[in-house]
Amino acid sequence: MKPTENISAGNPVEPTLTFWGAAGGVTGSMHLVEVGNHKILLDCGLHQGRREEARQRNGHFPFHPHQIDAVILSHAHIDHCGNLPTLVRQGFSGPVYCTPPTRDLLRVMLADSAKIQEEDAAHINIARNYAEPWVQPLYVHTDVEKTFRQIVQVPYGKEADVAKNVRFRFIEAGHILGSAMVHLTVSGLDRDRTLSFSGDMGRRGLPILKPTGEVPPADVLVCESTYGNRLHRSFAETVDKLYAAIRHTVEKDGKILIPAFSLGRTQLIIHVLQQGLRAKKIPNIPIYVDSPLASEVAEVYRAHPNSLSPEISQALKEGHGLLGGDGVNYVRDFEESTRLASRPGPAVIIASSGMCDAGRIQQHLKQLVDDPRCTIILVSYQASGTVGRKLLEPKPTVRFQGRDWNKWLDVVHLDGFSGHADKEDFIAYLKPVVGKVGKVRLIHGEREQAEALSEMLRGMGFDDVAVPAPGDRVILG
Repeated sequence: MKPTENISAGNPVEPTLTFWGAAGGVTGSMHLVEVGNHKILLDCGLHQGRREEARQRNGHFPFHPHQIDAVILSHAHIDHCGNLPTLVRQGFSGPVYCTPPTRDLLRVMLADSAKIQEEDAAHINIARNYAEPWVQPLYVHTDVEKTFRQIVQVPYGKEADVAKNVRFRFIEAGHILGSAMVHLTVSGLDRDRTLSFSGDMGRRGLPILKPTGEVPPADVLVCESTYGNRLHRSFAETVDKLYAAIRHTVEKDGKILIPAFSLGRTQLIIHVLQQGLRAKKIPNIPIYVDSPLASEVAEVYRAHPNSLSPEISQALKEGHGLLGGDGVNYVRDFEESTRLASRPGPAVIIASSGMCDAGRIQQHLKQLVDDPRCTIILVSYQASGTVGRKLLEPKPTVRFQGRDWNKWLDVVHLDGFSGHADKEDFIAYLKPVVGKVGKVRLIHGEREQAEALSEMLRGMGFDDVAVPAPGDRVILG
C-alpha cells in the first residue's frame, strides 16, 4: 500500500501526518501532524549532508513556521532538534515540549550548534574573499536563547494537552538521556485517533540508561528503521575487543585515539573504560576526554539520576565518579588540548567528531597518524566520504585538511557500541503490538534498511506497512 493517501480538501476532520524529514534517510527528522486548524511538529532536526544542499534544506521549511502551533521533541540529538532555532527565527512562537533531561541537553547542544553555524559561515566568507552577498549563519546564539524560553518540560508518563482535543505523553526510548517515544491522542471525532512515534529506540542490555519502554498500540505507528536489517555485534564481545586493542597499544608505548560523538557515544565509552580500569582489564593509564561539550553533557547526566539505570543511579549516590574522575580527565582548555598528543607515555584520548571530519580529533590525528605505535579505535558508523571511512580503506595514506598523510597507526573499527535498536530489538519491541496497530510507517533509515524491516514486519503480522517519501501523508485512523 502506498503511504500517501487521498484526502479530500473539503474534509478537514480527518487528522493527518505528513513526513518531511528522515523519510527515506536518517537525517533531519521532522513530521507534521494536522488536526483541523492545528499544526504540530514532531521533531525539528538539522539535515546533515553536503554543505550547500544542507544549508538550503535547513533554511527553507515546506510550511510557514508561524503557522506551527507546537513542537514535540523526541530527544536532543542534532538531527532531531538542531533546526529548532531556525524555526523560531522564521516566526515560530509556540511551545516546544520535551522531557526534563532533554531540556537541559538542548541548552548545551543548541549553543554548540549555533557556534558551529557561525564558524561555518565565517569560513565560507573567508574562502569567498568576502564577496557579497555574505553568507549568513543559519542561526546564532540569540536565536538559541529565544528558543530555550519556549521550552516546556513534560515528565515521562504524564499526559499533556498540546492543542484543542490533542494530548500526548512521553515513554522512555532508551536511546540517550531524555530520549522518548511519543503517544499522541486526538479526541472529539467519532472515536479517539492515536499515533505512536518511536523517536530513536535504544538497544536492549546497554548500561547507563533505563531500558526502552513498551510501544503503545495506535492507529498509526511511526517507527525508526536505522538498523532494520542488521544485527549488532555482541556488546560484551565489543568491549573485550576494545580492551585488547588498548592493551596491545600500551605494550608498544603508544597512544589510543577514540573519535566519539559528544552526546551518547562518549558517555558509553567512558563508562566502559572506567569499568575496565576498576577490573584491571586495561592498564592504569590516563584517559582524557578532549571535549568541552562532552564535559557539559556529563553534568546533565549527573543532574538526572532518576533517568539513569538503577546501577548507575546507585553509584552516583555512593559518590563514584560517574562519567568523570576514577582515571578520567576532561580537557576544556584548547592549549592543553594541543599538548595531549605530545605528552610522554601511553594515554587514551577521546575527542569528537565521531567520524573524524572536524573537531579536536583532527589535531591529534595529525600528530599521531604516522606513528606505528599508536591506534585509532572507531566506535561509530563511518559515513561514505568522511575521514573515518577513509581511514578504514586499505591505503597507505589518508587525506584530510588538504593534504595526504602517511597512515602508519593501527586502525580498529568496533561497530558494537551503537545506541540504535537492531533487527532483534525491533522484533522484541514490536511483537507485543501485532494486531494492535493499524498502519506502520518506517522512517529514519536508508531505504534498504527500511524496506527490509518492512518485509519482516509484514511477516510478523502487521498488515499495512510502508516506507514514506518526503511529502507523503497518512490519515490517523
